[in-house]
Amino acid sequence: MGNRKINIKLALQKINALKDTRVVKISNIIQTNPVGGPRGQGKFLNAALKIETKFSPINLLKKLKTIEKELGRTKTVRFGPRVIDLDILLYADKIINRKDLKIPHPRMWQRDFVLEPLSQIL
Repeated sequence: MGNRKINIKLALQKINALKDTRVVKISNIIQTNPVGGPRGQGKFLNAALKIETKFSPINLLKKLKTIEKELGRTKTVRFGPRVIDLDILLYADKIINRKDLKIPHPRMWQRDFVLEPLSQIL
């Protein structure tokens, strides 16, 4: 929602500004049809980035959720349009299975809009 490219740029800047965190690599931004969610929503922009951080996975997730809120994300319908959506797909070789965080991201293998940008940064 909103100016999608600017939202992505601002999110990248905020991630790179996190203490002890550095963006190492950024994929191309791709435009894709939505998967799930309400009918009639517009296309999504998707990208992936590789970072180095000293945050634990759960603390990184908390920081990412704060960035989403700062950029204006509010709770809406599941898989619906949103200002920004920041997910942790992988974290080194860790496997995490918590209610609030699953690594590797459980649905990434089923989504070309995740795999295409992810393949560019790995």
